[in-house]
Amino acid sequence: MASGPADSRLEPWTHPPEVVGVNTHQKFLRGLVSLSLGLGLVLANRAAADSVSVKTNVRYNGWSDAVVLSNGRVEAVIVPSVGRWMQFRRAGQQTGPFWENANLAGKAMMAKPWEASHGSFGGDKTWPAPQSAWNWPPPDVFDAAPLAFRVTQDSAVVLTSPVSARFGIKTERRFSLRPGSDSVEVVTTYEKVQGPPVEVGVWVITQTKDPVAAFLPIPKDSKFPGGVSHEWGIPTNHMTVRKDWIELRRDTAASHKIGNDAGHIVWVGKDWVLGIETDRNAAAPHADGGCSTEIYTNPDPTPYVELETLGRLKTLSQGERLSATNRYTLLPRRSKDPVEEARRVVSGGR
Repeated sequence: MASGPADSRLEPWTHPPEVVGVNTHQKFLRGLVSLSLGLGLVLANRAAADSVSVKTNVRYNGWSDAVVLSNGRVEAVIVPSVGRWMQFRRAGQQTGPFWENANLAGKAMMAKPWEASHGSFGGDKTWPAPQSAWNWPPPDVFDAAPLAFRVTQDSAVVLTSPVSARFGIKTERRFSLRPGSDSVEVVTTYEKVQGPPVEVGVWVITQTKDPVAAFLPIPKDSKFPGGVSHEWGIPTNHMTVRKDWIELRRDTAASHKIGNDAGHIVWVGKDWVLGIETDRNAAAPHADGGCSTEIYTNPDPTPYVELETLGRLKTLSQGERLSATNRYTLLPRRSKDPVEEARRVVSGGR
């Protein structure tokens, strides 16, 4: 391509083809072509990284119906047949911080997944709060039903449940990504379809791998003494209270649960930092004595930790809806200090 224009421009010249002027011209054209190709590749890569894509019917850990939402930086792997967001990972990685139950990998939804294997499938899902409204196990479509899905025109993924026979509620979860972002936004909505009014809150449970530590920031105006509510026992040897943070590490021998009225939870692992921000409404009632964030740690031999958010309580009548929004941010770990990493993700740093 470079030789054609160079030859035609040489015709009026008196210098022979081997002179320096001719070689310089050819090098210039070749360089221009290389620069154009390189710039095109950079722009193509940037366009790919700045766009949001959705792939359906992806094979993942034995399932063939996974949906992968990606923006070139982070990816959400959703498996509708088991009703869960199964993994949150950095683009190019095979895994991430979410805990997945290897005993149920690739298996179809069953009537009682918690009896099939403790921890159920893992991943991220929603239950109605408070737990006292149903005790155990988690009710029907909230935990043990395949969900329908659709992809919207703006490349969001929406999961929709059947109607719960027990609560008369159907759930909808909308997962969306912005170009260039490290965060997935999830809007979880309960719609009352049938039956008498019922008081509920949107409770979201994210099962994660055993971290280095999990953190709750302490609000300046926290209603809880010391900024923490001891839901299940007092994990004396596994909890550290600082001026502005509660740090919890998993106890291998016993389960514990703490909570407070913060708007963030942070999970710090060896390689990644996961932050969850929730849209707490401080003026509204919440379950568990006013908690909007909670951390549960499970003992061996099933080493997972739950990051939980609780939306406001509301009595829903037929035709009414209730929503809660969570924003999940996943970053590569930088600092050796887990507290510094917790501060980084809460402050919005990359």
